Amino acid sequence: MKPLGRLRLGVNIDHVATVRNARGSAWPDPLRAALLAEAAGADGITAHLREDRRHIRDADIEALVAGISIPLNFECAATAEMQSIALRHRPHAVCLVPEKREERTTEGGLDVAGDIDRLTDYIAPLREAGCRVSMFIGHDPRQIEASARIGAAVVELHTGHYSELLADGLESAAAEELEGLRRGARLAHSLGLEVHAGHGLTYDNVAPVAAFAEVMELNIGHFLIGESIYRGLGPAIEEMRRRMDAAREGL
Repeated sequence: MKPLGRLRLGVNIDHVATVRNARGSAWPDPLRAALLAEAAGADGITAHLREDRRHIRDADIEALVAGISIPLNFECAATAEMQSIALRHRPHAVCLVPEKREERTTEGGLDVAGDIDRLTDYIAPLREAGCRVSMFIGHDPRQIEASARIGAAVVELHTGHYSELLADGLESAAAEELEGLRRGARLAHSLGLEVHAGHGLTYDNVAPVAAFAEVMELNIGHFLIGESIYRGLGPAIEEMRRRMDAAREGL
């Protein structure tokens, strides 16, 4: 299958805010990081406004909406509060994610199949406001099919399990998970959904996912913010961009 277009890179700047909040100061500024990412070639900025505001805060979303010129992907839980915030700011995209207060990071995909009626009603005003609604899900066909059924424009496949298996040296299990992601990407594309992927991606594991012809965007954050300590944020992003493009060549 021929590539469906240039693979986009969305840079998640949540953990710039994590560092800022650790000292209760105004530095480092997530907006400044977003502007550096934009200058380095990022195609979009992702920010997750959690219910507990552990990293990104409401003022950060306001600053990002006003300050960046590339699309903002607003990640949030499917709550009335977050819907109201999204409708007020009308970001380019709204990605719905599962959220638990005790988790360190998003641990799995959203259960769309188990919440079809509520999510159908929930995303309707977001769609009407012009936001591209995305479901952050695993590669279970039921979840992919349910995402298409409720009218989502995009699914973002959770690559965290694949990434963890590779990091633990479980290459056979990682290959099996990768194949599941590949099948999921193909199914989603066949249903008319745009396919994104993200969570846990690094320089070492990004190439196989970037090589999926159906995937149009990768969203990467924690690794790039960590790598920026050594390289600087711009060079860290540029290197990820280079590896993504290399993986895409020849498709």
